[in-house]
Amino acid sequence: MLANSYYLRYGPDYRFDEPASFVQIRDTFGFAAVRIGKWVTDEEAQKAANLLFDALADLAYILNVPPETLGLRQKLNLDFGIGGQQGVQAHYAPQTKTLALAKNAGAGALAHEFWHALDHHLATTAFVDSALHANKICFASELWLHDSCLRQHPLNHKLHQLLSVIFLSAEGEDSTAFVKNAVALDQQINRYYFAMPTEMGARAFEAAIESAEDITNRYLVEGTRRTDERSLLAYPDIEHRKSILKALQQYFQCLASYL
Repeated sequence: MLANSYYLRYGPDYRFDEPASFVQIRDTFGFAAVRIGKWVTDEEAQKAANLLFDALADLAYILNVPPETLGLRQKLNLDFGIGGQQGVQAHYAPQTKTLALAKNAGAGALAHEFWHALDHHLATTAFVDSALHANKICFASELWLHDSCLRQHPLNHKLHQLLSVIFLSAEGEDSTAFVKNAVALDQQINRYYFAMPTEMGARAFEAAIESAEDITNRYLVEGTRRTDERSLLAYPDIEHRKSILKALQQYFQCLASYL
């Protein structure tokens, strides 16, 4: 289904052409709370609700999980059109556990920011020494790369496998080309950004989601398939994306079984 010529989308019709609402988004996807900015008009809110509902439904479909899984046990909040910074499409605020989308520029960054929310959530639930980090902002990808111990649980075994696929070679003895390319990009720009574990995880996640067959949703994710030199270095290659997507689906299938 082609939903909008600007926000290109092909995928199932979850709403059967009925309009969505932000209350429906909160309840369907298990968010703790949803807020809309006071400068968002009713027309803008309606358009955004439709696009956002479809994007989240597509993400749940790709990951093969119940929709309410995306709310991270009702720990995740969602803001639309509140605050924001010039030129920033979307961001995740760990202090308030809020995924925030800009009114006029949030499209395409949803998958990237959802990974940041998940990465932050898992830092306090999956690791043995999470209590040591209770007063610090930590992310699972960073803790894992620093050899923090995961709690003994089948779900965390799948998390270990997922992070290994993103960051390590098949033999587990070397970094992936994706990691090495990120380091090279940081050397080019002379600052630490592309090789940050949190950013590598988010780019790996969104690239894997955009590589999924049968679904195209530019509101959910857009831009990982560009062929300029920086994009080719910034994102995993096609085969690596497939491996990451498979590991993601295995992790989320396990997650869904414990909800």
